[in-house]
Amino acid sequence: MSAPATVGVLGGGRMGAGIAHAFAVAGARVVVVERDAEAAEAARERMRRSLARAVELHPSLSADALAAAVRTGVDFGLFADCELVVEAVFEDRAVKTQALLDVEAVLAPEAVLASNTSSISIDALAARLRRPGRFLGLHFFNPVPASSLVEIVIGAATEPELEARARDWVAALGKTPIVVRDSPGFASSRLGVALALEAIRMVEEQVASPADIDAAMEQGYRHPLGPLRTTDIVGLDVRLGIAEELHRTLGARFEPPQLLRRMVADGHLGRKSGRGFYEWSQT
Repeated sequence: MSAPATVGVLGGGRMGAGIAHAFAVAGARVVVVERDAEAAEAARERMRRSLARAVELHPSLSADALAAAVRTGVDFGLFADCELVVEAVFEDRAVKTQALLDVEAVLAPEAVLASNTSSISIDALAARLRRPGRFLGLHFFNPVPASSLVEIVIGAATEPELEARARDWVAALGKTPIVVRDSPGFASSRLGVALALEAIRMVEEQVASPADIDAAMEQGYRHPLGPLRTTDIVGLDVRLGIAEELHRTLGARFEPPQLLRRMVADGHLGRKSGRGFYEWSQT
């Protein structure tokens, strides 16, 4: 049981940097590719801070070895030698489809391509790929270094042997794999968004405060975090994108509340913007 020797991550934002972090700590050589030099530098700094925290928490890790294991750039050709590449770009079907096509064009035939999508159909994303059998979903959770779950999503064309390999890779990261067949929202997003949307409607209807709604789930049902604080951490814009995708595929029960749309339009995106259902420090 071991992580892939060489891993690529497309997109160095919070999720992509977290995925790169997890594989680097597990011993893989990792390359992160961004859209331009400025974004690549931001990803490099994000990784530097993240890995420094890992060394503080786990002194057995070598800061020099981790720094040497991760590099960033803007050239898709950096993925050519990767055993696995994980796409972690914006949650939009057209954006992800083009990104996957661009990555697949430089991969070796035996390499595995994965998407970190939280709601978009793996079969839909695979439809234009030349090698859909080498494609699956690896849905990580934010923040990746601290999260213990990875959802492995198997498409209709995914080669059967990839399920076992993906399970081993996730276990090598010290995380728990669950396997789901391709379905709108998979398991985690479908359940998580359903709870979050109802909590947002309760705020909209002034049933209770965000803190009291969260406390109901934390204290009454032993959820580690309530649905509104979790939404702030995930990002209200991310929640809205997932809800819109599920509304399109599963119908009215996933229609986004107007409060969610209004907060996103006003830039209140949760922790990353400093304000959502709660106030967040930006230090």
